[in-house]
Amino acid sequence: MPALEVRSISVFYGHVGALHDVSLDVPESSVVALIGSNGAGKTTMMRAITNLVRVSTGEIRFGGKRIDHLRPSQVAEMGIALSPEGRRLFPRMTVLDNLLVGAHCVRDQGVIKESIERIFRHFPRLAERRRQLAGSLSGGEQQMVAIGRALMAQPKLLLLDEPSLGLAPKMVEEIARIVTEISRAGGLSILLVEQNARMALKLCDFAYVLERGRIVLSGPGSELLASEFVQRAYLGV
Repeated sequence: MPALEVRSISVFYGHVGALHDVSLDVPESSVVALIGSNGAGKTTMMRAITNLVRVSTGEIRFGGKRIDHLRPSQVAEMGIALSPEGRRLFPRMTVLDNLLVGAHCVRDQGVIKESIERIFRHFPRLAERRRQLAGSLSGGEQQMVAIGRALMAQPKLLLLDEPSLGLAPKMVEEIARIVTEISRAGGLSILLVEQNARMALKLCDFAYVLERGRIVLSGPGSELLASEFVQRAYLGV
């Protein structure tokens, strides 16, 4: 059974359709990419999974249980964490305090301490800057905080929304390395939404292409990298 099952969902903003009859799966302990141009509906998909927007039709299941009727806080408590587009940190709080915000659902102080230590192993730069205000960090460092904050919730499914957006090429490579490292640590499923199709397809086990709110192509990342349609539309080949 997939960790996440999205079945024939549609989402509307007023009378405007953002997603139309979309289905996808995220298997356990896998990286799945959702690629597409700006405005294709990728972020809407993330918001639908976390129930920040309601689906008009279809259903979403996590761990076999339907979640599209739950409150966002209940979705988070089930083990789904979102690292949002644009990072959305608290700029006047320290790196450490921003990370601790992500642990609001965790009651065990020992688990919280272990999570902080694990995140600092993934992101040594954050360990050096733990007392620094988040707003004073570089864009790449802020992205590390955003991912670390989501990991603090002890998720079973991590949603990464445009983690490479606005970053320099060297920092994009660093974020890609971190995503690979996290996925290989075991037990965590990742849904990666990216405009950087090349990076996403190299990282993922399976991918979906979203255009104008509809899935138009899917397959293993390596196959889509070789697809003439994907190369022409998203890789500039």
